[in-house]
Amino acid sequence: MARTLFSGNEAVARGAWEAGVAVGVGYPGTPSTEVLENLVRYEGVRCEWAPNEKVAAEVAAGVSLAGGRVIVTMKHVGLNVAADPLFTLAYTGVGGGYVLFVADDPGMHSSQNEQDSRRYAVAAKVPMLEPADPAEALAMTRAAFEISEEFDVPVLVRSTTRVSHSKGVVEVDGARAQVQPQPYIKDPAKWVMVPANARRRRIDLEERLVRLAEHAELSGLNRVELRDRSLGVIVDGAAYRAVREALPDASVLKIGMVHPFPRDLVRAFAAEVESVAVVEELGPFVRDLVVQAGVAVREVPLPAWGEVTPAVVRAAFGVLPLEVRKVREGVPERPPLMCPGCPHRGVFWALKRTKAVVTGDIGCYTLGAAPPLAAMDSCICMGASVGMAHGASLVERERPVIGVIGDSTFAHSGITGLVHMAYNGSHGTIVVLDNRTTAMTGHQGNPISGVTLSGEHTSELDLEALARACGAGWVRTVDPFDLATTLAALKEAIAAPTLAVLIAKAPCALLEKRVKDPVAVDDDVCTACGSCIQLGCPAISKADSGNAQIDVTICVGCGQCEQVCRFGAIVPAGPACDLGGSAR
Repeated sequence: MARTLFSGNEAVARGAWEAGVAVGVGYPGTPSTEVLENLVRYEGVRCEWAPNEKVAAEVAAGVSLAGGRVIVTMKHVGLNVAADPLFTLAYTGVGGGYVLFVADDPGMHSSQNEQDSRRYAVAAKVPMLEPADPAEALAMTRAAFEISEEFDVPVLVRSTTRVSHSKGVVEVDGARAQVQPQPYIKDPAKWVMVPANARRRRIDLEERLVRLAEHAELSGLNRVELRDRSLGVIVDGAAYRAVREALPDASVLKIGMVHPFPRDLVRAFAAEVESVAVVEELGPFVRDLVVQAGVAVREVPLPAWGEVTPAVVRAAFGVLPLEVRKVREGVPERPPLMCPGCPHRGVFWALKRTKAVVTGDIGCYTLGAAPPLAAMDSCICMGASVGMAHGASLVERERPVIGVIGDSTFAHSGITGLVHMAYNGSHGTIVVLDNRTTAMTGHQGNPISGVTLSGEHTSELDLEALARACGAGWVRTVDPFDLATTLAALKEAIAAPTLAVLIAKAPCALLEKRVKDPVAVDDDVCTACGSCIQLGCPAISKADSGNAQIDVTICVGCGQCEQVCRFGAIVPAGPACDLGGSAR
C-alpha cells in the first residue's frame, strides 16, 4: 500500500480509475476542473470536455446505458444546467455505475453564488456522499460506483473548494478494478420515459430510496466518534476537519452519506451524549433533518454563508480564539486585473466609448466590470449575456445594448440565446471574445478552440459561419489589439439594421505570449493625462511625479497603451531598457 499526497480532486480521479471507470466527461469549472485533468492521465479511461454540463450528463447517461462505468464532473452552478437529465436518470436508473461529481464553493472563491448541492440530492431523489478530505474522496468515489450499481441509481459525490483543493495523505494500492461493461439489454420500460413507463419507474424509485435509507443507517460512510459525552456534534463534509481542530474533545457523528439521511443513527448518537449541536456549511440542511428526526438541537451562532473554519467553530461554541499573526499594515490593495497583453482589454476600452449597456458573462472578462475599464453592467450566469442583451434592448431606448460573451461560454449556452435573438427579429449586437481557450479555469480546450481534453487538435467551430447560420445579418472578425478598428467595428455593428455579431479574436496572453519588446514612458513627453492608466494594465501605474510609468519586467509589448497615448510618450524600450524616465 503506497502513501502519496493528493488533492481532493486528484483523489477523486484516482478513485474513479480504481473503480474501473471507462469514461470521464464534464465541463471545466473551479473547483472541480482538476478531476478530469488528472483522470485523463490514467490509461484505459477516455476523458472528454463537453460544451456544457447538460451535454456531459447526457454523454455519461449513454455510457451507463451501454454498460460502462462513468463519472461526470462539474461545479455547483453547472449542476443547474445538468439538472434536467439528472432528475429523469433517477427514474431510469443506470446500466454501468453513474457517478456525478459536483464541487460547491462556500465563500465564493471563484463563483457568482453559493449553492448548496445537497438539496439537489433530495429534490432528485438520488444518494449523495460527502468526503471531508482527499483520503475520503478516493474511498467514497469508489463506493459511489458500487452504490450506483447495487441500487440502480445515479450517485452524487459532493465536494467543496476546501476538500477539492487541499492536499492530504492518501493510501493507494495501485489496483484498478477489472470491470467488464455490462451487456447491453434492450429495456424500453426502464429507459424510455414516456408517461406510462415513467409512472412505474417513479414508484420503483421510491422503493429504491427505502432500500437506500436502510443502507445509510448501516453504512460505514457514516461514523460515530465518542469522546467527551457532554457535547455531541453532527457534522458533514469539510466542516468535519474544522470541528476536530476546534473541539478536539467533542463526540462527533460524521455524516458521509448525507442523503438518504441516517435518522436512526442520529437518534442513537443523540442518546449517547448530553447535548447535540450541528455544524455545517451553507445550512441549515443537516440541522433541519436532525430536528425532523426528533432530536433536540443546541443552537449555535454559525453563519449561513461562507466556509466553516476552526475559528468560526471556536467562536460559535465560545472557545477562546487562537492567537494569529496580525495582518501587516500599509500593504496596498491589489484588485484583480486582466493580465498584461490580454486581448479583452482592447474590447472593453472600445465598449466604454460606445456608452452602451453591456450585458456580460462568466469568464476572465468579467473583470471588464471593474475600474478603471468599468465597461460591463451585468453578470448572472453562463450564457446569460446574450438573452439579457435581447431583453434589455426591448426596453432601453437611450443607449445601445451589447452582449459580451467568451468563446467557451458561447459554445456552452450562448448559441441558443443568439438563435432566440434571430428568431425574434432582434437588431442587437453580440461580441464573442474568442481567445482560443477556456482561460479562467486553466486553459481547457473547447469546441471553438478545437483542442480536446487529451490535447489533440480536432475540428474547430467556425464562428462566423455559425453566427450567419443562426440568423445574424452582420458578422465580422477583428483583432482586438487594434483599438481603432475594434471601436469602428463596434459602432458599425450597433448601427447595423440587423442582428450583428462581432468576433474579437486573439489568443489569451498566457496561451501564446507575443514576443515583443516592452515599452516605457518618456518622461519628457508624458503629460500625466492618465489615458494609458485607464486601460487597467497591471504594468502601468502612476509615478510620484504624476506621470505614467511602465514596469518593463511584466510588459509584453502588446501595444494597446501606445495606441491610447495621444502624445507619443510611450516608446519601445528594448529588451535591456536603459531609459531614465519612468521605466522601472
